[in-house]
Amino acid sequence: MVKAFDKQQAVANAGHVVVLMGGHSAEREISLLSGEAVLQSLIRSGVRASKLDVDERMVEQLSALAPDFALNMLHGEGGEDGVIQGFLEAIGIPYSGSGVLASALAMDKIRAKQIWLQSSLATPDYESLSEQTDWDAVAARLGLCVVKPVSGGSSLGIAKAGSASELQMAYQSALKVGARVMAERCIDGPEYTIGVLDGEILPSIELTARGEIFDFEAKYLSETTQLICPANLDEDDALELNSLAIAAYDALGCSGTARVDVMRDSQGCFQLLEVNTLPGMTPHSLIPRAAAELGIDFDELVLRILAENQGGNRR
Repeated sequence: MVKAFDKQQAVANAGHVVVLMGGHSAEREISLLSGEAVLQSLIRSGVRASKLDVDERMVEQLSALAPDFALNMLHGEGGEDGVIQGFLEAIGIPYSGSGVLASALAMDKIRAKQIWLQSSLATPDYESLSEQTDWDAVAARLGLCVVKPVSGGSSLGIAKAGSASELQMAYQSALKVGARVMAERCIDGPEYTIGVLDGEILPSIELTARGEIFDFEAKYLSETTQLICPANLDEDDALELNSLAIAAYDALGCSGTARVDVMRDSQGCFQLLEVNTLPGMTPHSLIPRAAAELGIDFDELVLRILAENQGGNRR
């Protein structure tokens, strides 16, 4: 059951909305796609909306635009790690998504794991990697693992490794995307993503990619990636998955729209991978697909995201 939503009231309350997009992270191009899709949706709905491709002129540009609200579509470092959130709070502009601390914690996959482990929430074993890493020891302890940047999204810089030499190569590749890199025990099982919209769980999605992992190409370029929505789970398993997702979201202090990524191991246990506090809003994106299952079209989804934190409402 979806909460009743008054689209006309949301438009009337919107004021002047600026859509933040672009930026300098490795996810710039995806951010531009998300931002443009959201901008056009707002315009279709009758909202007064402007766009801002964030760069070093952002302060003067925001001052000139004088928006009532910032709808944040910046992906990656600088956009979803608490930096832009802190700036917007300092100048008094309410914004979409999670606050400063939750954004920073969710962006740092190791910090997020540490909090989940303290909360007794299941997540795969991991190691932080550096030039001083004992590659043989990590390979022996973790076995087949996934090497990824600690901060970042869109599955950029991610690769599987099963030996010390593969770990080193994957580490060097991931460094091109982020300054900190980790290895996470590989889970041999299906992957799920669960959206949270205005405090409500959206239908879960089961992801099946042609490649070995649900990487950048599978997310944004491939036409062969299969999405099963709702996921093919029985009632008890679906409840367990949803409970884990909202617990992960709550443990980091998230608010607004977010997406929780989970895998299921060979013993049938769900394992947390990450929380994305600024999910993509491209034609291939997962939150719009899950919302559509509940009869929420793209334009209504954008208005719901806009309405979540209007007036600075954030827990």
